[in-house]
Amino acid sequence: MTTAAVTELHHLALTVAEEGARMAKEMRDAGVAIADRKSSVADIVTEADRAVETAIRDAIARARPQDGFLGEETDRAGSASGLTWVVDPIDGTVNYAYGIPSWAVSVAVVEGDPDPATWTGLAGIVVNPAAGETWEAFRGGGARLNGRPLHVSRDVDLPRTLVGTGFGYLPERRMAQARVVTRLLGTVRDIRRAGAASLDICSVAAERLDAYYEVGLHPWDLGGGTVVALEAGAHVSGLRGAGPGESFYLACNPVIAGPLEELLIAAGAEPLAPATE
Repeated sequence: MTTAAVTELHHLALTVAEEGARMAKEMRDAGVAIADRKSSVADIVTEADRAVETAIRDAIARARPQDGFLGEETDRAGSASGLTWVVDPIDGTVNYAYGIPSWAVSVAVVEGDPDPATWTGLAGIVVNPAAGETWEAFRGGGARLNGRPLHVSRDVDLPRTLVGTGFGYLPERRMAQARVVTRLLGTVRDIRRAGAASLDICSVAAERLDAYYEVGLHPWDLGGGTVVALEAGAHVSGLRGAGPGESFYLACNPVIAGPLEELLIAAGAEPLAPATE
């Protein structure tokens, strides 16, 4: 795909993400309406999740009717063009519902099967309107935060590694993940849990975190942030040579990728099958 074509995709992704973020913020300011619960009482869906995804999906369909769509709240649409738009209308829905300013609209466009382990991310946008931050990147074009270029630092080692993570919605998974965190705490600088995977992944790109890992992420959780992280020079993978995805996701400074993976495995962070949640 030509640079001009990728730039065009990036522009559309930025436009729909910013409009979706504006809409989500307006709905948040007007008050949150819980529409449904999914896997557990903690796994909520707001009316804004559904409205924002529908608006983004409709805008993309008007501009690029041959492209596929994969979102959190609506049915998947197949692709006739080889491209798929991967959208999380509100990443960090619990934060959104509680008024915690750590949530975002994430939009990515990818080439190939809509599987994070194999797709090629062409453009990624993550917008946090509560913080006034727009993270954006396109393949070969670098990553930026509010227009400022992003590059991961190479001056880090495990004792100075600030690690972000997240927890699943099911109690059994949470307990297993907590045991891993307990084992990591004696080796790394500290642990952070902010509650929005897209922002955590982008934080690796901006040197706010040195690493982020989680089990159970869906394609829409990681799509936009992964393009940003990769374009900033981050290492992104699964464990034991696997690609990133629901089974396991790791984004980190490349200097610590090998030692951190060994530490995670030693701490019991084995990949889980997607069917466990």
